[in-house]
Amino acid sequence: MTETDEDDAANPTGAAEKGGDSPSRLGRVLLGIGLAAQASEDFRDMDDTIEYAESAGVPLPEVAAPLASGTMVAAGVGVALWRLPRIATGAAVTFLVGVTATMHDFWNADEDDKSGERLAFFGNLAMLGGALVFLREAYK
Repeated sequence: MTETDEDDAANPTGAAEKGGDSPSRLGRVLLGIGLAAQASEDFRDMDDTIEYAESAGVPLPEVAAPLASGTMVAAGVGVALWRLPRIATGAAVTFLVGVTATMHDFWNADEDDKSGERLAFFGNLAMLGGALVFLREAYK
């Protein structure tokens, strides 16, 4: 059994104490809240979210949009509470890698939409950076 396996066996919830200093903890909470809050906004008007996904060419948008939004809410809560951190941060990274360039391709957007898409792209890029830092933390 490796050291990581022993750590996981001793702490099955994944509530790691590694990187438990205050700035790191605050960063995880802020990132997690941001991820969950942004994704929960999609649920407020799921019809628009599905329509947006459909316009971007997402297959089965009526399934993919709610599934992606739900995954991000769960990932955000997991990051904020640092529960199952490998799964939570991995889900956030996977979502952000897949969505950022495909849904917020400002370089292909109409002039009216370009500014908003650019803002969303770089916002997602910043969240991806934070999620990658904490994904690494989850594997220490």
